[in-house]
Amino acid sequence: MINELLRENIKNMQPYSCARDEFKGEASVYLDANENPYNGPYNRYPDPLQLEVKKAISKVKNVPVANIFLGNGSDEPIDLLYRAFCEPRRDNVVAIEPTYGMYKVCAAVNDVEYRKVLLNDNFDIEAFKLIDSANLNTKIIWLCSPNNPTGNSLNADEILKVLQWFRGIVVVDEAYIDFSTKQSFTSYIAQYPNLVVLQTLSKAWGNAAIRLGMAFASVEVIDVLNKIKYPYNINILTQEHAKKVLSNAAQTAKWVETIIAERKQLIKKLKELDLVKHIFPTDANFVLVKVDNANIAYNWLVNKGIIVRNRSSISLCGNSLRITVGTPAETDQLIAALKEFGAVFK
Repeated sequence: MINELLRENIKNMQPYSCARDEFKGEASVYLDANENPYNGPYNRYPDPLQLEVKKAISKVKNVPVANIFLGNGSDEPIDLLYRAFCEPRRDNVVAIEPTYGMYKVCAAVNDVEYRKVLLNDNFDIEAFKLIDSANLNTKIIWLCSPNNPTGNSLNADEILKVLQWFRGIVVVDEAYIDFSTKQSFTSYIAQYPNLVVLQTLSKAWGNAAIRLGMAFASVEVIDVLNKIKYPYNINILTQEHAKKVLSNAAQTAKWVETIIAERKQLIKKLKELDLVKHIFPTDANFVLVKVDNANIAYNWLVNKGIIVRNRSSISLCGNSLRITVGTPAETDQLIAALKEFGAVFK
């Protein structure tokens, strides 16, 4: 099935092969890659398949190593999926709207038609609308759950309908899954060979700076991504730090618990403000808030040195600000600034 979806040039290409791919295990002398013999360990190219990191992820996520791909952020596997499955100027993808902006950016970079399907009034999906927007040249459907910028988890039953009905690749981006009580779709990988689940160390794990994204999928899809990625896409510094982070999952669990508690406090305090008209349900580490005069409120906060995201120009998000959950002190600073804004512009 996966092979049938591939672009012909990808199907027929021979991947770049380095000695680290061809030789497995530890050697005493490395004279294969024209490396400087001094300044170890940084003189050596990193493991191209990041096996030790994947073993650590496998223990935490309960996904076999063979079903894991690591990228330079989640943006790398997003782009690679376009390159593998979408023929420029011929194929198309379907995505929910509003959602994470990189799906659309990567479509433009790869010269692939991007078809948007508006969410319903509850910011949720209806599977038949997604399928109705697809045709024989639709290769990927993009779903983000919990969704960005809306914050809510998508209806799992509707996602399963998409997986059952659609013959192309279905991507469920779970960048914010650690903040949700909903079950990850990684448990469906064995059942649906066309499913790709994206996660990241950037959010709950507190490591946005190291740029490590994870793709979980069937072995067939993982093999394709490994075939077309750059040979050493994850540097040794990132790999070493990732192993250290993954060995302390308890710390991440504490951070998540703290952020969820502070999310409740942020929502409680926002509800007390007259300028706040609606706070949308969220399973993420942010809230989408409809306010009076969002553009003016946003600029007011910027002048106070407080940066949020103005989502007013996004479909279905008019007059809305997306606010990340910060520390209690940052929440207090935000609320004080909004109170001052409300007093001036009431």
